[in-house]
Amino acid sequence: MTTARAALTGTQVVQQLPWKWGVQGKIFVVGGLGFMFDAWDVLLNAFIFPLIATEWSLSAAQLGVLGTMNIIGMAIGAITLSSLADVYGRKKIFTYCLLAFSLLSLLSAAAPNYEVFLILRFLTGIGLGGTIPVDYAIVGEFTPARVRGRVLTAMDAWWPVGGTLCGLVAAFLTAQGIQNWRYQLLFMVLPALLVVWIRRGIPESPMYLQRHGREQEARAIIDDMIVRTGAPAQDYVMDEPGRVEARGPKAASEKVVQLWRFSASRTFVSWMLFSSVLFVYYGALIWLPKILRDTKYSEYVAFMVTTGVTAVGIVGVLASAYLVDWFGRKPVIFGSAVLTAATLILFATYIDAPGPAKFWILAFGIVIEFCIPAIYAYVSELYPTELRASGFGWASSMSRFAAAIVPVAFGAWLFPQLGYVWTFVVATAFLVVSAVLMMFMTPETKGQELH
Repeated sequence: MTTARAALTGTQVVQQLPWKWGVQGKIFVVGGLGFMFDAWDVLLNAFIFPLIATEWSLSAAQLGVLGTMNIIGMAIGAITLSSLADVYGRKKIFTYCLLAFSLLSLLSAAAPNYEVFLILRFLTGIGLGGTIPVDYAIVGEFTPARVRGRVLTAMDAWWPVGGTLCGLVAAFLTAQGIQNWRYQLLFMVLPALLVVWIRRGIPESPMYLQRHGREQEARAIIDDMIVRTGAPAQDYVMDEPGRVEARGPKAASEKVVQLWRFSASRTFVSWMLFSSVLFVYYGALIWLPKILRDTKYSEYVAFMVTTGVTAVGIVGVLASAYLVDWFGRKPVIFGSAVLTAATLILFATYIDAPGPAKFWILAFGIVIEFCIPAIYAYVSELYPTELRASGFGWASSMSRFAAAIVPVAFGAWLFPQLGYVWTFVVATAFLVVSAVLMMFMTPETKGQELH
């Protein structure tokens, strides 16, 4: 007697398709370009702050407020827009986030004074804040399970690409004698607008469509993917729709309650990992040009060393993309957290010796990029479809809030009171403790299918 084989669901079909650069790879590239502009904008503060301070005679406190408000805007955007992506769909928010960022950045380049610029940078942060969680949700939901860890980890390669482009533009303009921060904004906005146009062609996530009862649309996208990837035709059934949710801001705000109800341990660890790793990263990178200028470096060299730190991060991301599928997400996160602490503390220890200082800060640029992309991939896999964008968005918003205190915490409190070495001991201890909690409180997701 034989037992009939159960039909696959639409979600299972998508996750078992072969990977093709012309199909899923296109979504990876277009999603990653949004992530690139997130990095470009965040690191832009390190390069334009000295120029803005000179033009408008700003104090260190005013610059700190400017940086903090921009990142707080990103945190608000990550919370609200990622939650709306779980309610209204990935594609709309996927496109609108980058469009809002582009237009507001364009207006920022024409700001007549500090007060207007402050408001526009806050609003720009809101538009940009939803980019990373929504991009990771849509890329993950189109990616086959067997390569998902590698692909989601490789997404982070766009971050050092964006940071490197930001630094190269700043160094190029400086070398040309152009000391105008408005040009740096314009260099970022023009390609961002092009990416907005390209994003219009990306389909909605079939996993989202199935969960919202839009069977005909989901089936059309899945059938098209089967044909374009060259997979054999097969019968499948639609996933059961989730419960009907109210559509509005209230539904989005309820997501955080659902996250903690689904798994308090996963949500707590996700928030800790995001907060700690980007507190360290932003704290080191945003202040690096000033640290180097205050030591033995010219402004041009300080910009180039900072650019080098982001550029070598590409090596770390690519290595991490393979390591997470070989060893698992958790071992890579834990090991790289320890290495991040060691390299950053050694950089601070040898800050007065240019050779060793450059070596250790570049080593930091590599190992921190083992850690960040592995965390991004891991957190995006810890939640079901109806909570995936929200789970990632709330976790990433915690990192934005942590980063928002970096300008004040490092510049006004930690560096003056503790010095460079102990500041980085304290900051990296936060990351290592978060990684230890992860090892005991959350599951490994290597090779698991999304649900």
